[in-house]
Amino acid sequence: LAELVVDAVLSVAEDVDGKLKVDLDNIKLEKKKGESIDETQLIHGVVLDKEIVHPGMPKRIEDAKIAILDCPLEIEKTEITAKINITSPEQMKKFLDEEASMLKAMVDKIVESGANFVVVQKGIDDIAQHYLAKKGIAAVRRAKRSDIELLAKASGARIVTNVEDLTPADLGYAKLVEERRVGKDKMVFIEGCKNPKAVTILIRGGSDRFVDEAERSLHDAKCVVRNVIQDPWLVAGGGAPEIEISMRLKEYARGFSGREQLAIMKFAEALEEIPLTLAENSGLDPVDIIVELRAAHTKGEKNTGINVFTGKVTDMLKEGIVEPAIVKKQAIKSATEAAIALLKIDDIIAAAAPKKEKEEKRGPESEGLGMAE
Repeated sequence: LAELVVDAVLSVAEDVDGKLKVDLDNIKLEKKKGESIDETQLIHGVVLDKEIVHPGMPKRIEDAKIAILDCPLEIEKTEITAKINITSPEQMKKFLDEEASMLKAMVDKIVESGANFVVVQKGIDDIAQHYLAKKGIAAVRRAKRSDIELLAKASGARIVTNVEDLTPADLGYAKLVEERRVGKDKMVFIEGCKNPKAVTILIRGGSDRFVDEAERSLHDAKCVVRNVIQDPWLVAGGGAPEIEISMRLKEYARGFSGREQLAIMKFAEALEEIPLTLAENSGLDPVDIIVELRAAHTKGEKNTGINVFTGKVTDMLKEGIVEPAIVKKQAIKSATEAAIALLKIDDIIAAAAPKKEKEEKRGPESEGLGMAE
């Protein structure tokens, strides 16, 4: 999945004042159980986990003109509770005809705008579906807010809150809109959008748990790639930077006396917890690993770290094990700020025990006293 994530992040990267910026919200992760992880794919567009609402609507639209509505295509209930007494079939027919006429007026407004694909955040009445299908317009209902916002950005459409306000200027564009079967379900693929800075990674997997884990991994991966693109500096992994900084701080501490030296030495020791923990989690002897790392760094081998796959201490750059420098800097900065915040605490106010706990503690003693009396 590594190449797929890199392609996705590079696709949405934008040049802002000579620097690359990445908005991770433009990369949608869509999960669908079924098949294997190898079937995970990158779509240069937006995928909606919905299906075309009416069987008579087209399932494939080329040169799609997209209308996005944040309002229902159905007759809304009035705020005032009212009852209508119908005394004859003619009155009932007039009532239904008026309802159909109102829905047809909504559809006519969509037709006038030139849209041939409609995405609605709310519901679409069956009668409105029928009229849309007759006009050859495909529609999707109850789309998620995040999906319509991403689609609006990708296609160049404006989200319209009242169908009466819909105009040709509000429409977005995509080269292709197609309903496809993915596993047991159907999904709508919108590709070739006006603004290609929006992509979807369709995650596949054999079980819900596997798909969820893949989603977490892909989210972490796209964050890492984003960090590297925005701050293109890498350092050796495997605890190499922490050991190197720790040893240099210990040398630096020799130039101080008293408490300052102790503080610097403790800071240096704290940094060694990273390779120590890495060794423990890998099933290695942390003491032996730290001794080996110190010996290597004393010789000037500053890129030497722990390769958890082989269990050996080697040159991390040669092994291709690297980390974004910005992550390392932020980790040290955040840990330091947290320690400073704790050291600034002068007093601690102990909270009183909850009332129930006090009663439970006093219960047996109270009973004993009562018996003695």
